[in-house]
Amino acid sequence: MTSRWQGKLNLVYSYNNNITNIKESFCQAPLKLQRPFYPEGTDICHSVIIHTAGGIVGGDILTQNIHLQANSQVLITTPTATKVYKSDQKLAEYKTKITLEEDTFLEYLPLENIIFKGAFYQQNLQVNLSEKAGFLAWEINRFGRTASNEQFIMGHWRSHTEISQNGELIWVDRQTQQGNETIINSPNSLAGKPLVGSLIYLGKPVTKNLIDQVRELGKNGLNCDLADFGVTQTLTDGLVCRYRGFSTMEVKNWFIKTWELLRYFHCQRNIIKPRIWH
Repeated sequence: MTSRWQGKLNLVYSYNNNITNIKESFCQAPLKLQRPFYPEGTDICHSVIIHTAGGIVGGDILTQNIHLQANSQVLITTPTATKVYKSDQKLAEYKTKITLEEDTFLEYLPLENIIFKGAFYQQNLQVNLSEKAGFLAWEINRFGRTASNEQFIMGHWRSHTEISQNGELIWVDRQTQQGNETIINSPNSLAGKPLVGSLIYLGKPVTKNLIDQVRELGKNGLNCDLADFGVTQTLTDGLVCRYRGFSTMEVKNWFIKTWELLRYFHCQRNIIKPRIWH
């Protein structure tokens, strides 16, 4: 066998009569979708994706296809951290393809990944935006089970994100981390810090004032003696946040406050955090 699990999840959302619904849904184990929630009203659909096997192992190939039809608004998250277990150098892959039509807005906010020592893992995210679509996503990765004093000194992690708009490539983000004691302690890599996070927003052109506000959230909410962070504007008038540090709670709090600010900037609505996070 070349793989243990070949999980699939295909979702199509539509908007009719002021309701964003799941129009089509297909799930293949170990991926599963909870029933939709509407804590913010019927026009924003909250969806929770569950990995029923409890973690990802070498040889797993998981794929997601998510399609938002015109005018739909969706928030997608996960209920717990995703664990990626040690393998005998067998690669595990998680591939996600997202298509956003006109006047849609997707907030793709999975909880963190925990990459065990000895894991070989590749994440691929491909996003296709229409001209008037909005997209906000974050990715948080912890290398090693640091609560057990484990360091990521064996294994390999790769993350590859490509975002296109109207068929034109507008954002590429390739990251890789080799499990090696010298590399993880290098200032050009993790600098001894086990946690990295990225947040990207693409939608309405951001302003300098908005970027300054996100930076202030970082300065006021992060322990800058222990963590590194940055906020930059993309060439397409989007916004990217980066974090490197020790605390999952710290980066999540910064990202949530940034999400709150960007949500109001994008559609003048306050956020309601998914209840499953509590």
